[in-house]
Amino acid sequence: MGKLIEGQWVTDDQLQALEQSQYQASGGRFQRGTAGFRNWVTADGSAGPTGEGGFKAEPGRYHLFAAINCPWAHRTLIYRNVKQLKNVVGLSLVAPLRTDQGWVFDRSKPRFRDVLYDLDAIHEVYVRAEPHYTGRVTVPVLWDKQRNTIVSNESSEIIRMFNSAFNDITGDTQDFYPAEKADEINALNELIFNTVNNGVYKAGFARSQQAYDEAVTVLFESLEQLEQRLTKHRYLLGEAITEADWRLLPTLARFDVGYFSAFKCNLKAIRDYPRLSAYLADLCRQPGVAETIDLDIYRRGYHSQSPLRNPFGIVPVGPEATFL
Repeated sequence: MGKLIEGQWVTDDQLQALEQSQYQASGGRFQRGTAGFRNWVTADGSAGPTGEGGFKAEPGRYHLFAAINCPWAHRTLIYRNVKQLKNVVGLSLVAPLRTDQGWVFDRSKPRFRDVLYDLDAIHEVYVRAEPHYTGRVTVPVLWDKQRNTIVSNESSEIIRMFNSAFNDITGDTQDFYPAEKADEINALNELIFNTVNNGVYKAGFARSQQAYDEAVTVLFESLEQLEQRLTKHRYLLGEAITEADWRLLPTLARFDVGYFSAFKCNLKAIRDYPRLSAYLADLCRQPGVAETIDLDIYRRGYHSQSPLRNPFGIVPVGPEATFL
C-alpha cells in the first residue's frame, strides 16, 4: 500500500525488499504498524490521554476520511452513525481498491470523491498535516479543518472521541464505554484485536506454514470462546452494547465473504456459529449500522488481484450472507 518517506510517496515495488526482510526477521509472521497521529478531540479542548490539546468538539470542524472496505475505518463509520454525528463530522470515502498510490479517491464516482479538498489520494492529507511525514498512510483519518492538521489516525481512539466528546452538541448520551465496565471492555478488546480482528490478517498474510497454523488455530479458539460467551447474555458484556461489540462487528461482517476464502480462515464460517450469527444480525439491526456494510465491496476487495493470494483476481460468487 506504499509509504511516505520525508513527505515523498514510495510505491510498494520500492518497498518490497524492505518488507521481505521484515517478514524473514519475524519467521513469516505479519506485523501491523502503529498510528502516527494520536491527538484527541475533547468536549472542552483539553488534552486527551495522548498528544496535545486544542481540539475542542465543535459542529462542522472535523472531517473523517475512511474506506468502506477497511475494517478499522468501519469502526468509525459505525460510531459516526449510531452517535448521531453525520451532521456534525464530515465524511470523504476513498475508492474501495488501492492503487500504487495507496488509498485514492475516484472523481468519476460521487460516492468516492473527496468532498473536502477534492484530493487524489489519502497520502496528500498526511502531507498537508506534516510536509515531511514518514510512515504508513492508513485510514481512518480524523482531520481538523480549523487547524489544518490530522487529529488522529488511530481508529480505536477516534471511536472513543465519538463516544462522548460531542454529546453536548448532539444530545446523544449513549455510552459504549461506561466507566464501570472499562476494565472488562479493555481486556476483551485486547483479546479480540490480537486473535480475531488482527488474527485473520495474521493468517491471511502469513508467509510460512507455521505462522499460518499458529494464527488460524488461535483465531478459531477465540471464535469458540465468543460463541460460548453469547450463551450467557445478548451481547459480549451483558444486555447492553459496548465498544467491544462494535469492534468485533467489522470482522464478523467480512468473515464469510472475505476472510473465509481469501485468507484461508476456513475451519468454520460465521454462519456455522448459531449464536455469533444471531448476534451479528442483532447488531446490524441497530439504527444506522446496516448502511455502513457493503458485502459486494468486501467480496471484491478481499479477492482482488494479488500476486501472493489471488494472482488472477477471481472473485467467488458466494457465499450468500443473510445477516442483513
